[in-house]
Amino acid sequence: MPTATCFGEVLWDVFPTHKKIGGAPLNVALRLQSFGVKTNIISRIGNDQDGKDLLLYISKNGLDTSTIQQDEFHKTGCVNITLDKNGSASYEIEYPVAWDKIEVSDHIVKIVRSSDVFIFGSLACRDNITKNTLIKLLQYAKFKVFDVNLRAPFYTMDLLLDLMMKSDFIKCNDEELNEICTALNFNSKSIIKQIQFLSQHTQTKQICVTKGKDGAILLYNDQLYVNNGYKIKVVDTVGAGDSFLATLISKLLYKTLPEEALDFACAVGALVASKEGANPKLIQSEILNFIKKSNKNRV
Repeated sequence: MPTATCFGEVLWDVFPTHKKIGGAPLNVALRLQSFGVKTNIISRIGNDQDGKDLLLYISKNGLDTSTIQQDEFHKTGCVNITLDKNGSASYEIEYPVAWDKIEVSDHIVKIVRSSDVFIFGSLACRDNITKNTLIKLLQYAKFKVFDVNLRAPFYTMDLLLDLMMKSDFIKCNDEELNEICTALNFNSKSIIKQIQFLSQHTQTKQICVTKGKDGAILLYNDQLYVNNGYKIKVVDTVGAGDSFLATLISKLLYKTLPEEALDFACAVGALVASKEGANPKLIQSEILNFIKKSNKNRV
């Protein structure tokens, strides 16, 4: 069984009427685990009820909790979410919270060393303590996946470039790609040309760019693969990109052909966007039926 470790924020997504457990690294970890990848999540929670509830949820979903640190001085993370009329989310991320203070330990170094893939995002670097821990752990990772996941104002272009240069696989959306390329003085509006430029600039052979309802493009060892998206009625987009990434990585870990992996990941991302919250349960038959039905409608 392939193994993965996700690093960064675990938190509560607080909606106007309710709250749900989330955080991009946790969303990715839960979806990876559901697809048969033995997954760890390195993070930190507060000594509070939100933290206890998070720990119980993580454990119930089959993830090892030994890599979740507890902080006596900072509360468990929360993100206040508002949705527009199209279901697209905007985020207000509380700071500082427990996951900003993840510390290096022999245990988490050992976990990272033994994992087939190490997945992280830019938001974890907003505080120097967690940022420095991440930089140290990257030295031990076999295969590094950078989920760009920009959340203003918690990043700089210098930071992003440093993390991209350290990575083996970069995932971002089309708006993030355009922002990065513009900052690097590459002004073509062609997504494919932007991907090729970023690949050359960062010496990264694997880059995936999501395009919302229009699917995704994957550069995989000099080959380009395209999926034009699946039609669904959006409920909310929270976690859709996280499930997409987890699905793509799980399929590639299991040596699925890149084109098939991309198609399956786009389908999962669409299905998650058609349901409420970041981590809706999906079963294999539902995904396969959705793909089959969508492909039939295209003919």
